[in-house]
Amino acid sequence: MPAPPSVRYNGRMSQPTHAPLVCLISLVISVLLGPRGAPILRAAEASRARFDTVIEGGRVIDPASGLDAVRNVGIADGSIKAITAEKLDGAARIDARGLVVAPGFIDLHSHGQDDENYRCKAMDGVTTALELEIGTGDVDAWYAAREGKSLVHFGVSSGHLPARSRVFGETGSGSLVPAGDAAHNPATDAQIHQMRQLVEAGLDRGALAVGLGIQYVPNASRWEILEMFRAAAKHGAPCHVHIRNAGEKEPHSSVQALEEVIAAATITGAPLHVVHVSSSGLRGTPRLLTMIGEARSRGLDITTECYPYTASMTPIQSAIFDEGWQEVLGVDYPDLQWTATGERLTAESFARYRKTGGMVVIHSMSEAIVVAAVTSPLTMIASDGRLERGKGHPRSAGTFARVLGRYVREGKQLSLTEALRKMTIAPAERLERRAPMVKNKGRLAVEADADVVVFDPAKIIDQATYEEPARYSTGIQHVLVSGVSVVRDGQLLSDAAPGRPVRAPVR
Repeated sequence: MPAPPSVRYNGRMSQPTHAPLVCLISLVISVLLGPRGAPILRAAEASRARFDTVIEGGRVIDPASGLDAVRNVGIADGSIKAITAEKLDGAARIDARGLVVAPGFIDLHSHGQDDENYRCKAMDGVTTALELEIGTGDVDAWYAAREGKSLVHFGVSSGHLPARSRVFGETGSGSLVPAGDAAHNPATDAQIHQMRQLVEAGLDRGALAVGLGIQYVPNASRWEILEMFRAAAKHGAPCHVHIRNAGEKEPHSSVQALEEVIAAATITGAPLHVVHVSSSGLRGTPRLLTMIGEARSRGLDITTECYPYTASMTPIQSAIFDEGWQEVLGVDYPDLQWTATGERLTAESFARYRKTGGMVVIHSMSEAIVVAAVTSPLTMIASDGRLERGKGHPRSAGTFARVLGRYVREGKQLSLTEALRKMTIAPAERLERRAPMVKNKGRLAVEADADVVVFDPAKIIDQATYEEPARYSTGIQHVLVSGVSVVRDGQLLSDAAPGRPVRAPVR
């Protein structure tokens, strides 16, 4: 057969490229490769393979790829090996007919990092729980304490507040946030330098982000905050920030506080994540969301999160309750609820508990503000949860099921796929540049980690209340962490410990 004639291309003679054949070959390669170039089992191969676990006949929803179809999922060696309409063989089988199969939820803001809290997370569909707002002052010790002992995956930030406490000699109090000199005193240039060194040391050891709780240290200078952002930018880490002010009261409003961190991100180049936008913005939340959207439209790397409750929770001894808190937060003593007893406070009980310290719920938001935040395309879902011996805030146990039950199914304010996007791929993408291992999470794809939740969309709902905040959600039928069942047929399997560290590369 004669060779094809030469053709002229850009003034030069060249052999034809057979473009249709090249396109066909490329298509075949793309079909045979997963999202990260991993080989996908052909249907015939998958049907002959034997998997550790097969999830059969569920409605598989993967917001990352747009997949929404009835499929079978084959899992082996802790990862997903097949997603197909073909029948699969497995040592264990999960009947998911009539149920939704989704990536395990990623909670970017989970203060409760122990067995009690991990159990609640698993029963709420969470497979990865991360402490990124407050963080830790000793990254290696923090990870070591949980290695091989955790029901779900775990990770932490390098915290500005722990660094500040250490520099001011206020360690060992056991409080989540500083309350003495570290909370109220301005820092010298030398102290700020020490803080930055401590924060960078944590980033060197694989912390996922820099955590900043600026409202808890109101006298921290703008320069001090900029130095923490510079540390993050140097290491390619996002800053997860509780902004300096809440509410609408000027001149120290949440708008001003958001301007501060947007400026810090712009100056330094550090990615910015604004935590619990609604409990900081309060009635001003729509303004904050508008600002975030505008900043994103101009190329700033900024994201945010919310939880689906009208109340927040914080330590009563913190600087948030310094003079003027009623006007700033728009609440008074009866709007405060003591978590240990469930009682609403008075001036007398407030003063007494402020001396002893402990957690207090603040009923400060309207349902309209919650809806605005939950339904915004800008927000992710994150719990800000923490339970201690069954006491705390219902967001610790019910955040994700509450969104899916109340705002998706009952209220129809949010589509199921969009809600799942806020819980899976959106938080994964926030972290994957800093921690490449996260590219395997938040997705249902071949070779992704087998972190999977299977739930009944007709029954999923939160059960936790302000009086009983540790009640497990219902409708979560199965949860797998690294392919290991931690919830089966709606029952917790608390003796499993498949959780692994989620960590950036260690220097």
